[in-house]
Amino acid sequence: TPPAPITYVFKSFGDTHTTVPVEPHESERAGRFVRQSKTECGIHTRTTSAGAPHGGSLVDLMVKDAAEAKALTAAAVKTIELNERQACDVFCLINGAFSPLSGFMDETTYDAVVKGMRLPEKQLFGLPVTLDLSDVGGLKSGDKLLLRWAGEDVAVLEASSIWRPNKVVEAKEVYGTSSLEHPSVYSLIAEQGSFYVGGRLHGLASPKFRYPVQTPVEVRKTLPDGKDVVAFQNRN
Repeated sequence: TPPAPITYVFKSFGDTHTTVPVEPHESERAGRFVRQSKTECGIHTRTTSAGAPHGGSLVDLMVKDAAEAKALTAAAVKTIELNERQACDVFCLINGAFSPLSGFMDETTYDAVVKGMRLPEKQLFGLPVTLDLSDVGGLKSGDKLLLRWAGEDVAVLEASSIWRPNKVVEAKEVYGTSSLEHPSVYSLIAEQGSFYVGGRLHGLASPKFRYPVQTPVEVRKTLPDGKDVVAFQNRN
């Protein structure tokens, strides 16, 4: 008689030579980026069973009621024309690819992720997800911002946090270097806006791109039943 199948569900796994424990009692396979010459190679999840979304449930930020969507749009005090990078973040947020986030990170969440790679609720989260702006003059907490991409209203951001981050610290903590020779550091410091605005996001329409994209729900429908699926993403 063949042995019964065994399913292993790991909280995290990675290259033992380039990762260190997240907590003192955990093994080196817990997978914290060591921020040295080598880069992280690993997968992290807070799930306790195979297939559950990060944080426990798949976030859906799309506004389903037309009247509510119209009211949110009318209440916006400013319209922000997104670039492609920002539009991709909006797509991921409103469709749950960045679960358990419910919007762009506020300053408290940003600080927690930059310094400790964890959300305030202690879920692992490797990179900050922020909306950068060059000018925040006249904006205040509580204002609603209409986000547009490619001529379409895609979301309303309910601003709860507006601040000027220390991008040198962010670069050093996130990428392990503040050198402008690193392309992501150069983009962060030299190309992106000096201010961040965080808050809850209300989806109006899923951003459309020139290339094929799929939501987490669509991807999950393509996964085989009863089979293990491994996903990998490079932090850098």
